[in-house]
Amino acid sequence: MRTLFLSPQPFFQERGTPIAVRLALEVLSKRNGDSIDLLVYHEGTDVEISGVTVHRIPAFSFLNNVRPSISCKKLLCDLIFFFSALNLIVRNRSKQFQLIHAVEESVFMAYFFKIFFRIPYVYDMDSSLSMQLTEKWALLKPLKPILSSLEKLAVKNSRAVVPVCDALAIIAEGHGAPDMQIVRDISLLSEQSLDSEIDLRTELKLTSAQEIVLYIGNLESYQGIDLLIESFEIVAQQNSSAQLIIVGGSVEHISNYRTKVQKLALTQRIHLIGPRPVSALRSLLLQADILASPRTKGENTPMKIYSYLHSGRAIVATNLPTNTQVLDNHTSLLSEPTPQAFGAAILTLLNDAKQRQILGEAGYAKAEKLYTLEVFSESLNALYDRIAS
Repeated sequence: MRTLFLSPQPFFQERGTPIAVRLALEVLSKRNGDSIDLLVYHEGTDVEISGVTVHRIPAFSFLNNVRPSISCKKLLCDLIFFFSALNLIVRNRSKQFQLIHAVEESVFMAYFFKIFFRIPYVYDMDSSLSMQLTEKWALLKPLKPILSSLEKLAVKNSRAVVPVCDALAIIAEGHGAPDMQIVRDISLLSEQSLDSEIDLRTELKLTSAQEIVLYIGNLESYQGIDLLIESFEIVAQQNSSAQLIIVGGSVEHISNYRTKVQKLALTQRIHLIGPRPVSALRSLLLQADILASPRTKGENTPMKIYSYLHSGRAIVATNLPTNTQVLDNHTSLLSEPTPQAFGAAILTLLNDAKQRQILGEAGYAKAEKLYTLEVFSESLNALYDRIAS
């Protein structure tokens, strides 16, 4: 089967969706007789995947540094992406693509191509686009019914939908998905690929007695970094040793949050150390006493959660669907999304090493059973087997 894989993101970059796309491509490229043409943004590191031909949209300097989530810059890239995809399809009419695998917003392009070129498509649903738009831009909230109807149209006309979590599966089912296969993200803690060592205590001059509360991920507003910092202000008032380390983020976001930390007079307790390579993920997670998932918006589960679980470290997370689709009271300490509640949850675990151990061991066992590359491969191949037949 000849597939056009549409992924409107920088590729490759070490962040959620591009990592998931690479995993999917590595699985699909091993299917006998299948070939894949991948279209991505102009940015990113070149990676070679056997059986995958990579195409990039034209590069323009004013469209560099495209961040996660919806933005005006991303919408401009999507416009260029549409015409690049159209060009690929027209140039290959003599040997037509048999399927389009459309990630996130490219599903609307795939719907257009289905109408005009009769190519079926799979919708790789990493988020609810109508919800994402209205949460990002409040002015669009009155248009949510229209946006939801457009999302429903894209779902109903797909060959199948691939949601990454239960909440999105419920939305897809409500929209009338003709076929559906949940393909969850996985833990990235593979011994073969994660071998870089970073010593946080040496880097930040911390003693072995100072507990580490760790967050890893981007610093977009929906991740709840404001909540995390405000929570740790409460922690610092009652605990004199714990340190909060925040890994990831753009230069602009790091600068903004450092200013916030300075205003709270917590520069000796809260450390924003910037991005670190995925190869160091295991090393970073294993140095933590507590892992934090303070996300406040969205329905999809952060990819970091699966690696958090697999690390065997205790997790404090907001008691919202974005986390609770995977986490529960047996594998984490769930908290209401307020600084007081989240801070109290962190303090509870800081004061109870036994509970940290129990939660960490339960999380590791769950990750070993459910969130591995083997499970991911089986789920994705099951869908493609149905399509091929």
